[in-house]
Amino acid sequence: MVMESNRLTDQERDIGTDQYGFVRQAGPEQVSDYGSVLRRRAIKWRKLLQGSRVERSLKMKRYIRKGIPNEYRSLIWMTVSGAQAQMEKNPAYYMKLLEMEEDPKLIDAVKTDINRTFPDNVQFRKTANPSLQDALFNILVAYGNHNKNIGYCQGMNFIAGYLLIVTKDEEKSFWLLDALIAKIVPDFYTPTMIGLKTDQEVLSQLVKMKVPAVAALMERHNVMWTLVVGRWFICLFIDILPVETVLRIWDCLFYEGSKVTFRVALTLIKYHQASILEANNFPAICEKFKEITHGPLVQDCHGFMQKIFTEPGRLPLATIIKLREHCRAEIDAQS
Repeated sequence: MVMESNRLTDQERDIGTDQYGFVRQAGPEQVSDYGSVLRRRAIKWRKLLQGSRVERSLKMKRYIRKGIPNEYRSLIWMTVSGAQAQMEKNPAYYMKLLEMEEDPKLIDAVKTDINRTFPDNVQFRKTANPSLQDALFNILVAYGNHNKNIGYCQGMNFIAGYLLIVTKDEEKSFWLLDALIAKIVPDFYTPTMIGLKTDQEVLSQLVKMKVPAVAALMERHNVMWTLVVGRWFICLFIDILPVETVLRIWDCLFYEGSKVTFRVALTLIKYHQASILEANNFPAICEKFKEITHGPLVQDCHGFMQKIFTEPGRLPLATIIKLREHCRAEIDAQS
């Protein structure tokens, strides 16, 4: 199901909404020359895609790291994630999921969270025409029917909502959600959330390696990593970082996988190390971790994305895999 692009009223434009429908907040916005960056990138992408298929290559990786123009974002995400191939292999599957017998528990869980999803986005208001709430409901119910082991988990509404904002298509959003949950961040949304717990522990080990002073501070004050970075991981930085910055992170996430989330987290921590180390008690540390997700660093999404591939230094996939195996074994031993 393709959603027509929601047209903003003049009044909504006057109060200030961005191109995705989010009401603008007072404070600094993206750097003023980002528009020119987008225009230059759009020209390069148009030339890249003319008469050629989207294929994985060093050139494609470089282009994606520099940002996918919004008009090509849905196409690239669908292709590089494998979601497009899955959709083509299962042409009627999404509609069949929606026609399945209703699961009252699933329906209630989804309905509860729908009204909490992006209240600051005009496209998700009940009064919008069309309202993306209806499409979001369908996607989440379909996914719950598709993956009975997970059903619905809090946080999935925000993930699916962002996918819907980008694709404006229920079925594409469903398959992208499946690609994320099944391949990119597996076991994040299962009942035990073992994948999420593991990756939080992996981050703690990486901080010990890359920013040992912050790791020591956390240990000294007995601050659990889940308290300060749990939402970063479960929502993949939605409502943590600015919209455009999140989308740029997701561009890389769909192509390079979950290693990107560690790069983002490490960059935030390492860049703000001096500020974090000013904290001298438990509440102050928690507050510092909220502060570091705001400000000029993350508002300049283009500059921030350059930093995530330089600031943390080398981060081999083999290291991530080894740390995941170690941390998973420790968690299993404790349960």
